[in-house]
Amino acid sequence: MYAFLFRASPDRILSWSCQVMALYLSSLHRLADLAAKHAPDFRSAGFARFFEVIACELTAGYFAELESRLAELEFKRGTLMSARLGDGGKGTGYVLRRHPPARSWRDRLAGRGHDSYSFTIPERDEAGARALSELTSRAVNDTANSLAQSADHVKGYFQLLRAELGFYLGCLNLRTRLIATGQPVCYPVPAAAGTGQFAARGLYDASLALTLDGTAISNTVTGNDVAADGRQLIMITGANQGGKSTFLRAVGQAQLMLQAGMFVPARDLSASICTGVFTHYKREEDATMERGKLDEELDRMSVITDRIRPGGLLLCNESFASTNEREGSQIAREIIRAMTEAGVRIVFVTHLYDLAESIRARGGDRVLFLRAQREPDGSRTYRLPEGPPLPTSYGEDLYRQVFSG
Repeated sequence: MYAFLFRASPDRILSWSCQVMALYLSSLHRLADLAAKHAPDFRSAGFARFFEVIACELTAGYFAELESRLAELEFKRGTLMSARLGDGGKGTGYVLRRHPPARSWRDRLAGRGHDSYSFTIPERDEAGARALSELTSRAVNDTANSLAQSADHVKGYFQLLRAELGFYLGCLNLRTRLIATGQPVCYPVPAAAGTGQFAARGLYDASLALTLDGTAISNTVTGNDVAADGRQLIMITGANQGGKSTFLRAVGQAQLMLQAGMFVPARDLSASICTGVFTHYKREEDATMERGKLDEELDRMSVITDRIRPGGLLLCNESFASTNEREGSQIAREIIRAMTEAGVRIVFVTHLYDLAESIRARGGDRVLFLRAQREPDGSRTYRLPEGPPLPTSYGEDLYRQVFSG
């Protein structure tokens, strides 16, 4: 489209822009009609403001003026322009003019009106027609540019509107899917930034609920309760494959959905607004073999520390487990200490017992310990009640599960 505009003459740009604006005018009419019809059905402040702007901007007077201006730009009575004589008798200062009101038949019969002079270009005078076209292009150049920019502005508005409505439709579709699987959803209660609130009942991983099939999905995806108001650090330990990483994803999803103004996958939830959500998950070995896993982990954490701000949320999953327990625990302790002192909230999943136990031994009421449950028979409940860390993650359960078959 833009390549065409750069190649086209001003009169062609003007003609194209008039056609586009006529199409947008029809869409604007539909938008105004829909707003007038459905505005009373919405209660949110955002939609109320949106419909208020539509009612104020897209009025009958606006449409009448727009239709009148587009009709004038069709030049059914010809193109009226003015110019001045410049150096060498060349024309300069070309300006497109509006036609005066058409004379009535009485004025025409009486011969009243301004005297005018005219000439006619012969049909086969191509040079004369080309010269006249160039004069017309000079006169309509500014108008063509202005109308093209207006058309682009209206197009941008509809593109933004489509993106916004696409987000709302996506939210509605997600809510419908989650409810169809038997999972609860709720509207969260946001709290001011820095208040340190996070509490939920039945919090679950929405992506897990969507990927599982079958009617037993509501019995498979387990929700968790957490009361972490005033807690700067949540340490999650316990059995392998006990739901720790899944819970960590659920926390991140809920925080992002809350701050996007959405519902959340839980029975109820309240949380403070955070300045940003950052994740530090373990990754596979560098395929290029340019650096080790610990070097890569430290590099990513350095990037996070440069960007995270007080009031941010950091989600760590098995961070610094790529080295031995003593070194990994020492690195993690220093990072946790620095982050929490800077006002960052951390949710940390770890198998490093030395790390978890040293933080528990230090005490303090700003740390919450959750531990993945394991039944005596080795089964997992995927629930994470409060509990101190244990020196084992029950890796032997996985060993029996793999080698017993």
